[in-house]
Amino acid sequence: MKIAVVGTGYVGLVAGACLAEGGHDVVCADIDASKIARLRRGECPIYEPGLEEIVQRNQREGRLRFTTDLADAARPALVVFIAVGTPPKEDGSADLRHVLDVAAGLARAMDGGGCKVVVVKSTVPIGTCDRVRAVIEAYVNERGGADFDVVSNPEFLKEGAAVDDFMRPDRVVCGVASERARLVMEEIYRPYIAESSPLLFMDVRSSEMTKYAANAMLATRISFMNEIANLCERLGADVANVKRGIGSDPRIGNLFLNAGIGYGGSCFPKDVKALIGTAAECGYTLQVLAAVDEVNDRQKETLLAKVRAHFGTGLAGRRIAIWGLAFKPNTDDMREAPSQVVIDGLLAAGAQVTAFDPVAHETARVVFGDRITYAVSAYDALEGADALLLVTEWSEFRAPDYARMKSRLRAPVVFDGRNLWEPARLRELGFTYFGTGRG
Repeated sequence: MKIAVVGTGYVGLVAGACLAEGGHDVVCADIDASKIARLRRGECPIYEPGLEEIVQRNQREGRLRFTTDLADAARPALVVFIAVGTPPKEDGSADLRHVLDVAAGLARAMDGGGCKVVVVKSTVPIGTCDRVRAVIEAYVNERGGADFDVVSNPEFLKEGAAVDDFMRPDRVVCGVASERARLVMEEIYRPYIAESSPLLFMDVRSSEMTKYAANAMLATRISFMNEIANLCERLGADVANVKRGIGSDPRIGNLFLNAGIGYGGSCFPKDVKALIGTAAECGYTLQVLAAVDEVNDRQKETLLAKVRAHFGTGLAGRRIAIWGLAFKPNTDDMREAPSQVVIDGLLAAGAQVTAFDPVAHETARVVFGDRITYAVSAYDALEGADALLLVTEWSEFRAPDYARMKSRLRAPVVFDGRNLWEPARLRELGFTYFGTGRG
């Protein structure tokens, strides 16, 4: 099937490359000429395990190409995926300018005829597909009309595991308004669906809501557990034991119950705020989600508060080591990363910061510039530091050489922002250990 994907960010590039890997003929379009030039050379502008290899292979085999010309991509395609960004506006609502601009461009590319299935894969507020349809109809109806469908197909990819999530999804959600659109989406996703991975069809608005509701639920679990962790600290309980106790209940499960310094990234913060804004437009207050958002903002400050409390006399002149900059492991994404709050607070207090992240140095440099030092290895970051702050739970940090850590640090003090290490063991080894909700 001939498919066009508009947008080559996390969603668009992963979708385009994986659709090509499944045998479809795919053209990805983007207005960023430098990004398209890199992709044509087989270079990925984002870090995502396995993605660059898929891009290179499918370009070699002629199933995937890249262009800056939207019409060139869309005209021969039966299906066009819209996968452009929907950044938050100042009030927290989603900015739909890019989505609607693409819709207008697709209308012009239809040339008054031909069948297209326009699939909105961007995360968008409920009712956006109706707006996309209206934009296209307003243009094509003046020129004889066109036969097209608009489908909602939200993505549920986890950064750091996006390729695997697309190739082996736990479910695919499609909001359709016609049998033709349903059959087209079945054909697209048939190679990726297993018996245990349902292809769920529903009305368009329910599909749009499903994306926001899913992310809001996961964010709620994280903020809830962080609240419990903060209470555990005050009562002498251990949140790791509490997690085991409640996670063993099959009605609850143990996913997204890790206490720490809050969630970040391009999805949870933006989508929670957008859903709150959507409800406000309807005259309804989402009290639970407002609290989820507030708790998360506050939680990003907790690690910094513990550092200040420990040193007491102030942080001016202190050298602090940071392990982990990206908002989560296996990505270089710095959007809404808790490390930004932590590092900005340390710098404002006069501390010197040396940081290490396995892949996010370049994206972090865009955020911090030369205000911090970027170490070439985890242990180099510790040299002469007064404390280590673990901010992102990369796998290589899970079982470090504690003796080597201790020898590099000026003082054996660690602030474990992700509860990655066992407190009792570190204390036996002579470390001063601070976690989240560990009694």
